[in-house]
Amino acid sequence: MKRRSFLKNSTLAGASFFPIQAFESTNELIQKNNFNLKYAPHFGMFKNYSGSDLLNQLKFMRDSGFTAFEDNGMKDRSIATQNKIGKFLNDNNMEMGVFVAHKIHWKKPNLASGNLDKRNEFLNDIKESIEVAKRVNAKWMTVVPGHLDLRLDMNFQTQNVIEALKQASGILEPHNLTMVLEPLNFRDHPGLFLTESPQAYKICREVDSPSCKILFDIYHQQIQEGNLIPNIEFTWNEIAYFQIGDNPGRNEPTTGEINYKNIFKYISEKGYKGILGMEHGNSLKGIKGEEKIINSYREVDNFK
Repeated sequence: MKRRSFLKNSTLAGASFFPIQAFESTNELIQKNNFNLKYAPHFGMFKNYSGSDLLNQLKFMRDSGFTAFEDNGMKDRSIATQNKIGKFLNDNNMEMGVFVAHKIHWKKPNLASGNLDKRNEFLNDIKESIEVAKRVNAKWMTVVPGHLDLRLDMNFQTQNVIEALKQASGILEPHNLTMVLEPLNFRDHPGLFLTESPQAYKICREVDSPSCKILFDIYHQQIQEGNLIPNIEFTWNEIAYFQIGDNPGRNEPTTGEINYKNIFKYISEKGYKGILGMEHGNSLKGIKGEEKIINSYREVDNFK
């Protein structure tokens, strides 16, 4: 989840909104696709076809057959922009995926430390995120507990995180919103507290709330632990959301070592009805890269 890289490549809060334009293409790949699962692109992924305007990018996603969308940086956008995005998604029967719920302290101990000031900062961010979720019709928000506290025993750190998440769950439950905990891999994000799916599973079981579940990022877990389908099976009852990226490269499926067709087939047969966020880059630049993304998803989605 290198959000800074994604945000740099996306059109962010300062983007203007112009009347939605019609898109035409003679390329057979850029057509309405009937995907079996709810894959969710992000802003910037199809900017060569659709331009920089955010609503035009959403229209292109819709016209290409995507029924969901995610945006890590949604909370940093203006209220007016959030409202426009929410209206477009609602009017076009598209679902909103995750956005990042709080300020993540990448290089400092955060929730694991038990520091009450940091916990209160986190809880205030969660409260603010409720209003964002309402504007864009979101059900899920991403939470990362932050860096390890190397001065504390891991058991104490785990209990500190559980206590913070219990309090956050109490805030979210009345609104039927869910924070999804994302374990991140050691290579891209060294030193973080939450890294593995069994660890996230244990924490969610301890918190014991419908508002605290797992975001299983297939890219991160391939690097961190592998054994993907068995670990998805073991943690299934606590998974509320998936994210996608191939390894190496963190680009679209078919560009790396992960057999996404088999994984998607497994997830579909388990009855998953949720969103799979396309939190990855484009392996090729320009329009060719955007066409390749759609072609790749058509390929790996063809599992029935």
